Amino acid sequence: MGELEGLRSTHDSLALKSSVALVMDQDTDEVLFSKNSQAVLPIASITKLMTAVVVTDAALPLDEVLTVTQDDVDTEKGSRSRLSVGTQLTREEMLHLALMSSENRAAHALGRNYPGGLAVFVEAMNAKARSLGMTDTHYVEPTGLSSRNQSSAHDLATLVKLAHTHPLIRELSTSPQFLVDVGNRKLQYHNTNRLVSNPTWDIGLQKTGYITEAGRCLVMQASLAGRKLIMVFLDSSGLNTRLADAERVRRWVTQMTPKPVS
Repeated sequence: MGELEGLRSTHDSLALKSSVALVMDQDTDEVLFSKNSQAVLPIASITKLMTAVVVTDAALPLDEVLTVTQDDVDTEKGSRSRLSVGTQLTREEMLHLALMSSENRAAHALGRNYPGGLAVFVEAMNAKARSLGMTDTHYVEPTGLSSRNQSSAHDLATLVKLAHTHPLIRELSTSPQFLVDVGNRKLQYHNTNRLVSNPTWDIGLQKTGYITEAGRCLVMQASLAGRKLIMVFLDSSGLNTRLADAERVRRWVTQMTPKPVS
């Protein structure tokens, strides 16, 4: 959708491949870099950050066992999942897989098991967005598979800043890997963002996303050159370009930061 709106033709000083980008100081809200940051686009699995915020805000029992049902199977995009119908995991395990590996059935199960059900959960997602002043944001489901889940870079920076105040979300979203017991076997999951294992990065929170309508998306909180930064990249066209854009920003921030005098 960003390409259809002509956003990919926007040139910027860092030659980013993402149609939309925002780099903001977490402590001061100073915008260091902005590219089409007010554009409202599908956000894919970045949605799951709000899903995690609503779940953790509700203080639901993390050790409660949830079951994947047919209702959690993706009928919109036909995406695959390693969690078969009938799989039972704790709420914390579901949250871990949703944040770290972008597991759609896990995210849907979290919303479906919210008090009052899925519709009430989605209402809570939108209510939270409104309370944060995220006026460009709207959710219709908890996974991000729907292109009707939309937001702007500015709104997502607000969400990242809030989500970073949740220790559990920070921990689970930056976990490099997770071995989960699904009954008769164990499944090894890995983080969808390989930068979390890169020693040159100090990432406090992250979430990736992808559907065709949204392109490749990435949001992160990271400490760079003595500053805590929030980064948002939306509608990146290539498989690895969102990570390459993050690297471009890292080099740029490092280069423009004065080195201490010895």
